[in-house]
Amino acid sequence: MDSDAVLISIKEAARITSLSRTSINEKRAAGKFPQPVPLGDKRIAFVRSEVDAWIRERIAARRSVAA
Repeated sequence: MDSDAVLISIKEAARITSLSRTSINEKRAAGKFPQPVPLGDKRIAFVRSEVDAWIRERIAARRSVAA
C-alpha cells in the first residue's frame, strides 16, 4: 500500500508523536502540525507519511541546534 494513502487516527498520531490530542489540536490551529483529512462530521484522520515527516523535521531541528 502507498504510504501516502495510509490514514491514522488522532489517537495513533498522539501515540507516535508522544503528544496529547490537545497538543496536536493546538499545533494544528497554529499551522505547526499536518492538517487532518476529514472523514465525517466529527471524525478526522492524519496521513501517516505527513506525521512521519513532521517527526523527522523535529529530529533534524534538534540536530541543527546542537551543531
